[in-house]
Order: sequence, then C-alpha cells, then structure tokens
Amino acid sequence: MQNFTWNTFAVRTSDVFELLRDGRPRTRAQLADASGLARSTIASRIDVLMRMGLVAPYGGGVSTGGRPPSLLALNPQAWVVAGVDIGATHATAALADLSGAILVERRADLDVATGPEHVLGWVEQVLGELLVEQNRTVAELAAIGIGLPGPVEHDTGRAINPPIMPGWHRYDVPARVQRAFAVPVLIDNDVNIMALGEQHAHLPDVDDLVFIKVSTGIGAGLISGGELQRGAQGTAGDLGHVRVARAEDVTCRCGNQGCLEAVAAGPAIAESLRAAGVDVDAGVVALVRAGDPHAVQALRQAGRDLGEVLAVLVNVINPSVIVIGGSLADAGESLLAGIREVVYQRSLPLATEHLRIITSQAGERAGVLGAAALAIGHVLSPDYIEARSLALA
Repeated sequence: MQNFTWNTFAVRTSDVFELLRDGRPRTRAQLADASGLARSTIASRIDVLMRMGLVAPYGGGVSTGGRPPSLLALNPQAWVVAGVDIGATHATAALADLSGAILVERRADLDVATGPEHVLGWVEQVLGELLVEQNRTVAELAAIGIGLPGPVEHDTGRAINPPIMPGWHRYDVPARVQRAFAVPVLIDNDVNIMALGEQHAHLPDVDDLVFIKVSTGIGAGLISGGELQRGAQGTAGDLGHVRVARAEDVTCRCGNQGCLEAVAAGPAIAESLRAAGVDVDAGVVALVRAGDPHAVQALRQAGRDLGEVLAVLVNVINPSVIVIGGSLADAGESLLAGIREVVYQRSLPLATEHLRIITSQAGERAGVLGAAALAIGHVLSPDYIEARSLALA
C-alpha cells in the first residue's frame, strides 16, 4: 500500500476518499497506516464521507483478538450519473452507478439533424423516466455526460461547425440540459467518449490506448498516461483528414485532396465497390460477411490505408492497445488484417513489441459507457468531492 506524507491540518476529505476510490475495502487503521495521519483525522474525514453516502461499511474484517475491525469501501450506489450517446441517426440514454455499471438504458432512432431542441427534449424526457423507473430522485443524479457526433469545444460543451448537425453550431447544450437537471453536464465528441467507454469497461489497466472509429468518417480518441488527450482546441485525433498516398488525387468532403477518409471511410468504400459493378444496397459489412471477394479486398485495402496513418501515430505516442470500433469494425478480420499488415511493417520494432490491435469489446455501447465514465470522473474528482463535503459543514 502506498504511503503518503500529509500535513494533518491541510488534509481534505477528498484526500482520504482517494484511498478508497479503487473500491478495495480497508479499515480505518489501514487508512491511517497508508496516509500517516492520526486515526482521529481519518475518523473525522470518514464520518463526512459516510454522511455523503460515498463510503459505507463493507462485510467484516478479520479479528486478531477482540472485536473484528470494520471495513469501509466506496459505495457505488450513493449517487447515479447519466450517460447519453447521440449519434447521427440514433440516441441512447442510460443511468449508471458510480462503478460505471449500467442500471437502465433506452435507445431510439433520432435524427440529430432535427436540431438541438428536439434531440435534447428527448434526452430530458427519457432521463426523467429512467430516474422514476429506478426509484431515484433528481437529487440523486450527480452529473450527466453527453457525446455528440461532431467537433466539440470541451470547455464550453458547444459543438463547433459540426458538418452533420444543422442548428447545433455553438448551441449551449449544458445550459439547455440544466433547465431540467441542475447538475454538471459534461460534453465531448463521440470518439473521445467511445475511447473512455472502452477503457472504463474493458481495459481499466491500460493507460495508453487509441480508439479508432471507422464509419462514415474516421476519427481517434487518444488516451495517454491514463488521461484523455483533447489538444489545444479539442481536435486531437482527427485522423480522417491526414494525407495518404492512395488518395493523392481524390477530393475529400473537407475540400482538400488526399485525405484518408476519402478512400477508407464507409461511403468511400461503398462508392469504389459501386464503380466496380458491385451491388452495395445491402451494405459493405453485409457483403464482407457474405464473403464477397470485392468487398473483402476493398475493406482490407482500407485497413492498409488506415495502417499507413496509424504507423505514424504508433511511433509518435506509443500506445499499448489500438481498438478499432465503428460500423466497419463489425465486418470481422479483413479491416484489422490490413491495419496490422502496415502498422507492424512500418512502425519501430520497440513500439510494436507489445502492441495489440483489436476490435472493440464494448461495440455500440462504447458511447453510452464512455458518457457515463465522463460524468463519473467529474463527480469523483477531488474538487467535486471537496465541494460536496464542505456543503455538509
């Protein structure tokens, strides 16, 4: 157990909570030993955390003579958070406990192009219904995380020139949601949210990973050193508009030529198959699953194109896992085979020695899991815990 050296008078309630945040039960004596604090100090901070509901007794300790020591642990049922994943044509809303476990969720076909008032009105209505369904009050809702399918200015929660979201540019999403729920509302783009969801649910011990969404566009969520990397303006991970050799003479929807998205995203693959005389009405993924040789080869080539960009990324940020998600990831190994072929060929041997390139385990739930994780990260942060504890004083 890690030892801490603290000035007793400067110790905050959140400092003691950090020792219990991993969910592992500990006694007051173990907390005192770990922190070097007096047991009276530990006891006073624990009392506050128990009044908040964040810490609760857990089972029973092993006695070495006399009364067994009481174990304490994080209480994941203390509050709930909401996670909302808004896509181009669908939306999913869920409630989760503080461990990230989804308690209840609802999904609906919803066109983001109908505008923020319509879409966020649905969010407001559904979250209210889910709270009632779980016998939870609005006061027990601690925060809401929302993922949007476009560029997001993270500090303000506003979408910036989103190409498929008419009416959303600089719309104040947090303020609109807070009309119904007076809690923190955290907004991020869909790929960042998916990266958080994959890590939280399936790769909790991985601190350096890249989540790639390959669908109508191509983007990446970057987690380095355990922290999501958004960049100065929140555009980190926009791989779809990196130049690749095969797209040299192809014009992208962004107006430039040579973009990865122009040859390797879903619409580009479908168009190339259509030009070769293949009926793509069933969709690229269905064709690949059916074993159509043209579709299999086209998807593998798209993987090679993506691998060309990822090889550079691997050399620059050295992730331990690359996760491939989005609709084209459902096509099986063809896409991954092309990616692996180029990444392992062009990246430095040391960078790929332990690198794993895998498909998403969270699948279509990655977004809602990540939105909940975004909210949990906020409400379990030291500043939030401290603010809540001071409110009890």
